[in-house]
Amino acid sequence: MVFGWKLHGEGRALAPGEVVRPDERLSWPKMVGFGAQHVIAMFGATFVFPLIMGLNANVAIMMSGVATIIFLLIVQGKIPSYLGTSASFVGGVVAIRAAGGDDATVTGAILVAGVVLALCGVAIHYLGVRSINRIFPPVVTGAVVMLIGFGLAYVVADIYWPQDQWIALITMVVTFVVIVAFKGFLGRIGILIGLVVGYLLSVGADKVFGNITAFNAGTGKIDTHPRVSFDAVSDAAWFGLPDFHAPSFTGSAIVLVLPAVIALIAENVGHVKAVGEMTGTDVDPYMGRAVFADGVGTAVATAVGGSPTTTYAENIGVMAATRVYSTAAYYIAAVVAILFGLCPKFGALVAATPGGVLGGITVILYGMIGLLGAKIWIESRVDFSDPVNMVPTGAGVILAIGPVSHQISDNFSLAGIALGTIVVLGGYHLLRAIAGTPAARSGAGGSPALAEGSEQST
Repeated sequence: MVFGWKLHGEGRALAPGEVVRPDERLSWPKMVGFGAQHVIAMFGATFVFPLIMGLNANVAIMMSGVATIIFLLIVQGKIPSYLGTSASFVGGVVAIRAAGGDDATVTGAILVAGVVLALCGVAIHYLGVRSINRIFPPVVTGAVVMLIGFGLAYVVADIYWPQDQWIALITMVVTFVVIVAFKGFLGRIGILIGLVVGYLLSVGADKVFGNITAFNAGTGKIDTHPRVSFDAVSDAAWFGLPDFHAPSFTGSAIVLVLPAVIALIAENVGHVKAVGEMTGTDVDPYMGRAVFADGVGTAVATAVGGSPTTTYAENIGVMAATRVYSTAAYYIAAVVAILFGLCPKFGALVAATPGGVLGGITVILYGMIGLLGAKIWIESRVDFSDPVNMVPTGAGVILAIGPVSHQISDNFSLAGIALGTIVVLGGYHLLRAIAGTPAARSGAGGSPALAEGSEQST
């Protein structure tokens, strides 16, 4: 089923305990309302992450809608999900920018990663979900997700926070409070609310205190400048095509973003299983399709200068709260997102977000991404008393946090997240091959409890 939704009941409301399944819908006016909720839910992160990566927010918003439609078509309407901007590529993009890479280099590298992700989806479809777990067991996927988050700590410390430390601190605290104090929809858009509050405070600080003397990311040095400049906003048109650009391909840049593919596989599998639990359907036969669709969405989006995509937990939360799983709502949300992308003035307003505000937001986002890795370990009961699990993981995380750079040749080096991922993945499988299976290690002197716990991690 792709189109042709059945009307649920009379299309007016849900009785207690009822749900609207993916192939059903309520009345179209109600579906437009649910689609609008999905737009608001994805909106904050979908334009914050392009902003952090230095990409055009209008293109990202528009192409998230296009990618969502592609996703729904490929999964044949069986998995309701919205594809927003992925945070998993932020670390690689920061490294590319630090090495002098431009927008085309960034989007070209991510496009290749999208193709690799699509190929992984094909492999999962034909070989089964268990095949990918053998290559990327929970101890590895958890470590990669963790180092992607924590490996960005230096960006907060060296780039964003110094631009306006007090605005950064206030933005962080406001976001803390909103996320925790509000349990419903407001809590789910806490990042967006914190960003808006920080933005408005920066505008007010310029009017009350004047220009700030601090680190300027634009010049790379300390000078006196306004916190917020609306010059580009004034010059931008209300309606028009966003700033598309073609990708370019550089081998060193591609290597820097490829580790994100591991995180995206884990993320997609987790999100799709969550949707299966909520809808009470077996989605495993469509798992490969979902990963493939995300890869295709990322490749298509970045081919015109957009951002990488991933299935969004924010929208899964909206489905859980409303019990409306209709894919019709997602098609509506996708169309609205495409229309948003046709307003250049909105993109310029987003691009004017002060660095101090981004400092307060990113310190939370990066930390949350890192701790999601620990969540994978806990839920999978990874045994860190086993050196096969502990040694490569600890080394990889430290290399990412450093960030440590390893020079391969005069023109090529591995650093930070890319280096950490290679050490975790390669080190784990190397040590596992040396040590043998958990049962063999137990027979050679290891404890049965250790063997059992290590088996759970693989």
